[in-house]
Amino acid sequence: MKKKIIVVSHTMRIGGVERSLIGMLNAFDYNKYEIDLFLYIHDGEFMSLIPEQVNILPEIKKYTSLLVPAKQNILNGYFDILIEKTYASIKSKLFCNKNKLSTENLVYMDYQQKYTVCSLPRINPEKAYDLAISFMNPHYIVPQKINAKKSIAWIHTDYSFFEFDKKSEVAIWNKYDYIASVSDSVSASFVRQFPSLESKIVLIENILSPDFIRTQADAIDVSAEISREKDLTTICSAGRFTQAKNFDNVPFICKFLIESGLHIKWYLIGYGGEEDLIRSRIKETNMQEHVIISGKKENPYPYMKACDIYVQPSRYEGKAVTVREAQILCKPVIITNYTTSTSQLKDGVDGIIVPMDNERCAKGIKHLIDQPELQQQLIENCRNGDFGNEKEVKKICNLIE
Repeated sequence: MKKKIIVVSHTMRIGGVERSLIGMLNAFDYNKYEIDLFLYIHDGEFMSLIPEQVNILPEIKKYTSLLVPAKQNILNGYFDILIEKTYASIKSKLFCNKNKLSTENLVYMDYQQKYTVCSLPRINPEKAYDLAISFMNPHYIVPQKINAKKSIAWIHTDYSFFEFDKKSEVAIWNKYDYIASVSDSVSASFVRQFPSLESKIVLIENILSPDFIRTQADAIDVSAEISREKDLTTICSAGRFTQAKNFDNVPFICKFLIESGLHIKWYLIGYGGEEDLIRSRIKETNMQEHVIISGKKENPYPYMKACDIYVQPSRYEGKAVTVREAQILCKPVIITNYTTSTSQLKDGVDGIIVPMDNERCAKGIKHLIDQPELQQQLIENCRNGDFGNEKEVKKICNLIE
C-alpha cells in the first residue's frame, strides 16, 4: 500500500521556494507514495510544472482569504477573517512598538495566520496521511487542519536577519515532529534563536533536477533579448525584487564597473514590490543602458545560460536556489558574503564570494571579469560537480518508513 503524503503551500507564483517545491514533487517515487498538494490559491506560472502524478486538492475559498486584500474578503462575505486579520494587525503593531522591533520582522505574518486559523475549515478531513509537509511559513495550518501521523515544517531563510515574537514562534514549531532546514548555516542561525528546537531539525537541501534545468534552458531562444557586442560582459541576477535580494544596489555596483572601464549589461530577471525603487536608482545612477529589468519570466534558465556571469548580490539568503541552478548551467557564479554564503559554494572552486558593500563587490566582479582563466576554471569545476540532489527526497521518505 502506498504511503500518503500531503504538501501544503501558498501559491505557485515564480520564486525560489516554489521552484524547490517543484523539484521535490518531481523527485518522489509515485509507485510508493501518493502525494496530495494543497495550495491556498491555484495561481502562478509554475502550476503547469506540477507533475501529473500529484493530486492537486480543490481550492478552499476561505484559505484564499489569507492572501487577498480586505475588499475581496468583504465581497466574499468572510467578515470573521477580516476581523481576525484586523486583530492580528493591531496585536502585531502593539508587540512591535512595545519591543521596539525594526521593520524586518515576521510578527504580522505570524499573527495573521495565528488568529485566522480557527476560522479555517479542515483540509481533506476524510483522509489520514502518513506525513504532512508545511512547505512555507507561517506553519499554523498543518497541525490544526490536517489529520497526519507525522508532520514536518520547512525553514527556507536565515532567521538571524529577522525579529519576531519568540514565544509564539516556538509554540508553533513545537507542534511539528520535524523541522527541515535547507542548509547547515540556516540550521545554525535557527538554533541560535530557538535552542530548544535543535533536536527536531533535519537537513534537507532544496531539491533540484539538473536534467530538468538544462532542458528548460534550451527550451527557448533569447538571443534577441541578450546583447552580444564586442568586449561586452553580460551579467544575470534572478529573484523576487525584495529587500533581501539587494537588487536596489545593482545600479551602484554597475556604475563602479562602468567607471572602471568595463563594458557591462546587467539583466535582472524577476518581479516584486521593490521594482519602482530599482528603477529610480537606475535613473539616479544613469545606468539605463547598462541595468536592464527583463521582468517576470516563467522560465528564467535561458537567460541565465545566455549571460556570461551569474551574480547573487543578496543581503541574506537561506540557500539561494538560483545559485545552484546557475552552477548546473556551468556559469561562473559570484555571491556576496551574506551569513550563509559559505554553505552555498566553495569560494574559488565553484564560485566566488565577494564583499557586500557596493564598491568592493564591484571590484570582486571586475577581478573575475579580468581573469578569463579563472572564469574557465569555475566553469569546468561546475561542469564536473554534482549539483543534482534528487536523493534528498529519501530523507523525507525515511521519516515515515
